[in-house]
Amino acid sequence: MQTKFIFITGGVVSSLGKGLSSASLGALLQARGYKVCLRKLDPYLNVDPGTMSPTQHGEVFVTDDGAETDLDLGHYERFLGVSATKYDSVTSGQIYSTLLQRERRGDYLGATVQVIPHVTNLIKEFIYKKSEDYDFVLCEIGGTVGDIEGLPYFEAIRQVSNELPRDRTAFIHLTLLPYVAAAKELKTKPTQHSVKELRAIGIQPDILLCRSSKEIPESDINKIALFCNVRADRVIPALDVKTIYQAPISYHNAGLDSAVLDVFGIKSQGPNMEKWLEILERINSPKEEINIGIIGKYNIAHDSYLSIVEAINHASISNLVKPNIRWINARNLREENISDKMKNLDAIIIPGGFGNEGIEGKICAIKYARENNVPTLGICLGMQLSVVEFARNICGLSQAGSTEFSEAKDPIIFAMTKWDREGNIETRKEGGDIGGTMRLGSYPCAIKEGSLAHQIYEQNLINERHRHRYEFNNSYKKLLEDKGMIFSGTSPDGKLAEIIELTGHPWFVAVQFHPEFLSRPFRPHPLFSSIIKKAIQLRK
Repeated sequence: MQTKFIFITGGVVSSLGKGLSSASLGALLQARGYKVCLRKLDPYLNVDPGTMSPTQHGEVFVTDDGAETDLDLGHYERFLGVSATKYDSVTSGQIYSTLLQRERRGDYLGATVQVIPHVTNLIKEFIYKKSEDYDFVLCEIGGTVGDIEGLPYFEAIRQVSNELPRDRTAFIHLTLLPYVAAAKELKTKPTQHSVKELRAIGIQPDILLCRSSKEIPESDINKIALFCNVRADRVIPALDVKTIYQAPISYHNAGLDSAVLDVFGIKSQGPNMEKWLEILERINSPKEEINIGIIGKYNIAHDSYLSIVEAINHASISNLVKPNIRWINARNLREENISDKMKNLDAIIIPGGFGNEGIEGKICAIKYARENNVPTLGICLGMQLSVVEFARNICGLSQAGSTEFSEAKDPIIFAMTKWDREGNIETRKEGGDIGGTMRLGSYPCAIKEGSLAHQIYEQNLINERHRHRYEFNNSYKKLLEDKGMIFSGTSPDGKLAEIIELTGHPWFVAVQFHPEFLSRPFRPHPLFSSIIKKAIQLRK
């Protein structure tokens, strides 16, 4: 079968769930036996989201090959169980950077460089690249129809639909049906205007996904079909669900995957939904509850820690527990209020972050958890601050710190400018560009036998994804080991600390990498599963 391209666009408002809809459709097609690839095209001018505020844009999701991408790629990976790559995400920043590099080299042979055809050709290059191995390539266009930044992308996908035979492309448009409480009815007009905008630029949607908090009456379905020039059986309700892992089931029941295959004229057996039904059953049948604190500094936007939340959910599903997440703002933590803030927590997670705000609050939380035997998982910055706290309060280095925040007398954490990646030396200049200059992507980690980490992973060598600039200063390693810190995971050459744990504590593990990026609903990450199991044991 020749590769089919499905383009998912959005209208009316942002944050309707294009990423989850795309991931759900991908999962449904995969459940029918097709090979699926999901891609994200983001119209913003940043080269990647790596330098964007997490409170504005949400977390940065990192792929194995080191691409810093939109959080939707996390949904893609979790729903399909397939690792994304740098070829699955592009931004206008990348498109225009490539365009200008080619222009400077003279690749355009003196032509006047324009949005059409030069920018649109680059967008199409991205869409087609490495697509031949898949049955379906799903391309989600960021933003909403009508955004000025998105116009080249809409033009590019319009061109794709003309370049390829009609049975190789399909357009899905996600819109909102707002409920007006005073009138006690759903309104279809915003959807009509959104489709009108889309048709004005040459795209006729084949399928409409209509987000709604209420059941959509058949009369409204027929009205939308009539005014939007879409068949009624291809106007698909996208109703709110209690958990995102119900979305594939909900969309299947609404007929989305059948409608898509019908657009392409494909006959197929129904999808095997057993694993999704099993996940939903486990979510709805917890045996007990636990309280987990996330000690964050970007708590005003929970999407800043989306993969961590989902990793907690995955581990909780496998352990048949309901996780009650308590968001604790590290910026407000002090020694005098720490006991009250941490009360009744069964476990805590200290996530990553950048900058000096909230640092002392995180250190307070780490100290409390260490002294009170609260199961603790430190991630990235959480690992670095766990080392700093131990150095200050156990090793007597009262001025221990990180050079990220100050000129520490004892720089336990410092910026590395050179490291090994699969036999190649990567370097970074001090004071240079900050975008794309971290230790990014998957790196191996050797685990010490007999350690808690070895018990958790049951492996001697693992691979985990990284995203950070600062590393542990090995000149302090012996001092910390003598006082009871175990360096249970290191780079294979022993130069970089990857995992630390504490003797005498029921469960205290901190890691330099980001384990949450590898967690899946059907394959929870062992670190998250282990801390939740320990929290359950201690609660009893």
